[in-house]
Amino acid sequence: MFVILWEFEVKPGSEAGFERVYGPAGAWVQLFQQDPHYHRTQLLRDVSNPLHFFTLDYWDSESAYRRFLACHEAAYRQLDLSTQALTLHERQVLSGNA
Repeated sequence: MFVILWEFEVKPGSEAGFERVYGPAGAWVQLFQQDPHYHRTQLLRDVSNPLHFFTLDYWDSESAYRRFLACHEAAYRQLDLSTQALTLHERQVLSGNA
């Protein structure tokens, strides 16, 4: 299992919108579900900082994730651009086998 951990700082007042887009029924999961090698996404909220979130995306392997990115590059980029207004900062923290 390959996992990608993202860290987000959400703009004040955008928490509910962020949770809708990045949550288990959100637009990112809907995009990822187009690939049979995607398993799930977990959305976590920092209890000490309510504007701080993490996502963990689970894939069969790194190569499966890379193939997905190559095949869905335009849709990924478009969704990424459309959700930028929700965050102040985002970064990929970690990727690796679980």
